[in-house]
Amino acid sequence: MTPTVRTAADFLPLLPELVLAGGAFALLMLDLFLDERRRVVSHVFAVGLLLVVAAMLATGVGGQGTVLSGMFVRDIAADVLKVTICVVSALAMVYTWPYLRERGLFKGEVSVLMLFATLGMMLMVSSGSLPMIYLGLEMLALCSYALVAVDRDSPLGSEAAIKYFVLGALASGLLLYGLSLVYGATGSLDLAEIAANTAVTDQRMMLVTGVVFVVAGIAFKFGAAPFHMWLPDVYHGAPTPITLFIGAAPKLAAFGMTYRLLEVGAGPLEDHWRILLAGLAVLSLAIGNLTALVQTNLKRLLAYSTVSHVGFLFLGFAGGGAQGFSAAMFYAISYSLMSAAAFGAIIVMSSRGFEADRIDDYKGLNARSPWLAALVLCVMASLAGLPPFLGFWAKLAVLRAALQGDMLWLALVGVVFAVVGSFYYLRVIKAMYFDQPDGEIPAPSNNRPLRLVFAVNALLLLALGVAWNPIMEWCVRAFQA
Repeated sequence: MTPTVRTAADFLPLLPELVLAGGAFALLMLDLFLDERRRVVSHVFAVGLLLVVAAMLATGVGGQGTVLSGMFVRDIAADVLKVTICVVSALAMVYTWPYLRERGLFKGEVSVLMLFATLGMMLMVSSGSLPMIYLGLEMLALCSYALVAVDRDSPLGSEAAIKYFVLGALASGLLLYGLSLVYGATGSLDLAEIAANTAVTDQRMMLVTGVVFVVAGIAFKFGAAPFHMWLPDVYHGAPTPITLFIGAAPKLAAFGMTYRLLEVGAGPLEDHWRILLAGLAVLSLAIGNLTALVQTNLKRLLAYSTVSHVGFLFLGFAGGGAQGFSAAMFYAISYSLMSAAAFGAIIVMSSRGFEADRIDDYKGLNARSPWLAALVLCVMASLAGLPPFLGFWAKLAVLRAALQGDMLWLALVGVVFAVVGSFYYLRVIKAMYFDQPDGEIPAPSNNRPLRLVFAVNALLLLALGVAWNPIMEWCVRAFQA
């Protein structure tokens, strides 16, 4: 048999990933020659590299197609997700620099780990086979564990990293076991072949069991209830910009992994996994919103609200079809921007020796800084789903997808908990505008570039709320036949 001869042109769809990987290795070497005073060079290089890769993806450099014998798939859905992942990761890096530098925590490996984590996310959303999905997932997970533990002197940070590692290993085991059952039932690692073999396999019980384990692994990576145990402790214990990074961009990667595994690979079993995701959606909406109501720490409140937002995202998946997936993608993109802005507010409000991570720290903010209070108002209103902010249209899209998927009961549950969830966001707004501070509160960060980035991030939620149609059309086009 004559071996297939491959040329460089055959690997062009991989070009953005190759550029990112090459840049990450170059940064690893460059950092060896930089002292503390010049470490800003590595930070600027990393942010610039992510923006270059995002531009390559947005302009279609390398083209679409499949490479590595179908293990890597680059299509419209992958490009949409990867552009957003790169932009959100670059935004997280901009927030990271002043915060960690002020506290003496910024090391060159932080940027390198974030770049490799981003590369893992990009591989996840372009996976065409089970090994590629697991490779991307573990690359993201291992980098995330190290980033959470970047502050080695923090007991909270060390505890969060250990919990994340142990529970993450357990979830990876569940997912890997599910993937092995799927492979055993279908005899293939390729997602398209798995879908084709689903109808003819005589090991249907094994296949369905494998899909259940896969859904459990996916739920952990999203932070959906009842697999959310790691989320509050990791969000609370990690440095705030690291929390921002792991709480925003990986949700997009988890969406891509879910779409590849469930729709592309297990599409013929749609009736099974749609019910599973609907149940997870209800649990996440209930547990996330009700637990967030009693939180006084803002980072833990945002952690439990993440659980509820994952529930809304699952409404789109449960709705099924192109409409459901496009709505879920739109929600994932919207939430990544909202999450970045929410944790960005904590970073801007913090200063050396003071973490603005309690709701009480925002009391009377309007009297001290009306402009900053208005920006935080935009963020909280969008997370609550109030019109005309971006979060309103995202919730409306997934509720509509659930209705079109003949799940009226699920849409009604979503509406009820959307109302419940708005309460704890309004508590922050009330504290800023109607409460008096308890004692002296340190002034917010005076870093002008940081405040400018936060202002752009927060106002973007309003601007995209007014002009949300182009993003929705982008998402719809990603799932058109």
